Amino acid sequence: MTKPTPVVKKDKRARRSWYFYDFGNSAYAAVVLLAVFSAYFKGVVVGGAEGTRLWGVAVGTAAILVAIISPILGSIADFSRAKKLMLFIFTAISIVFTGLLFFVGPGDVIMAMTFFILAEIGYRGAQVFYDALLVDVATPETIGDVSGKGWAIGSIGGVVCLVIVLALLKGFNVPVEYAFLVTALFYLASALPTFLWVKQISEPEKLPPGETTFGLAFKKLAHTFKAIKSYKEFVKYMIAFLIYNDGIMMLMDFAAIIGATLFGVNQTQLIIFVIIIQIAGAGGAFLFGKISDRKSSKEAVIYALLILIGAIIALMFIKTLILFFVVGAVAGFSLSGAQAVSRSMTSQLAPPEKVSEFYGFLSVAGRTSTFIGPLVFGTLSFRMHNWYQNHGFDAVAAEHYGLMWGIGSILVFLIVGLVFLMYVRKVTHKDPMVFD
Repeated sequence: MTKPTPVVKKDKRARRSWYFYDFGNSAYAAVVLLAVFSAYFKGVVVGGAEGTRLWGVAVGTAAILVAIISPILGSIADFSRAKKLMLFIFTAISIVFTGLLFFVGPGDVIMAMTFFILAEIGYRGAQVFYDALLVDVATPETIGDVSGKGWAIGSIGGVVCLVIVLALLKGFNVPVEYAFLVTALFYLASALPTFLWVKQISEPEKLPPGETTFGLAFKKLAHTFKAIKSYKEFVKYMIAFLIYNDGIMMLMDFAAIIGATLFGVNQTQLIIFVIIIQIAGAGGAFLFGKISDRKSSKEAVIYALLILIGAIIALMFIKTLILFFVVGAVAGFSLSGAQAVSRSMTSQLAPPEKVSEFYGFLSVAGRTSTFIGPLVFGTLSFRMHNWYQNHGFDAVAAEHYGLMWGIGSILVFLIVGLVFLMYVRKVTHKDPMVFD
């Protein structure tokens, strides 16, 4: 990892500028991944059950490509002074291809998938270098606080962009495609302060003689994998996390499609729905963080997953739009809590000197595994849709029942992950892990 500088008071303007980047890139996640483009792709660009399947393929393909390049990007962040340059390149890729989604219309399937995958690679790749700049805007004493504030400000940014999009759609009756232009401009404007006022002041690690950044990236990954195998509790947790996190990502990737298909949610309602989820999620992260401190991170994640599983089961039986919004708020509340607390479990189960190394490995492993869930959901929904149609069901009913199978697959990931989590040791500040 990048070596931090001595403990000095970091530039407040640089820190605020760093926050603004999160404010902007969260707009991409809120609009493209959650509220607008996923439903637009399924309903307008493709249509029907095939739209659900191809959305799963697009999300899965992007996840695979990001997983392949992540170790290389991480090494570039550690061993070069080019963090800001690389952040600029990947941010530009994401902004440009998010804006180009404006030109995607009915039937433009290949164009839509290509633009989305490239925008997603830019978004995820930029995140590596944005995270790496944290040591340049915070001291060792403030790094946790600064990171947390960045996350909170990012959530606000997603809500603000959604409100702007909603105002344009309702107040000025503009076509939904303008949401992608607005998001690209919002992302660009929010990212500018980082490029203007954040400086890379930490010294990068020195590349060993004879090594290349590319080769060293995978050598470090293999070395970490060998080290992790010696820590059984962390391995058990990693398996649990990779499974239940896939279930969480499946729900997030397909929430808009589920709402539009099963409950007839229109675009305006979807935006309001995601705003509610974002707000509920902030509350969930706060509450489950408190539970983690007072009891244990393991218990907090278990409670969050149990609530989320209950919400998914309820989703399979409810019929009204109001109940869909209620269930969505509960799901957003619990999944954000699970995600927020899951990060702290890594620091509790890894030796203090290896926390960054293990967290980096878990991030790479998580990106590698997240292609599985979307492909399972999309493929299963599509194949069951075809099965129902071949057995006399009309197209609408077949699509509905096919989606129910996809929702059921989310439940399987969450429940299996929860079962594995039960076997992980509970760690508290009074009963910490002891390492040899």
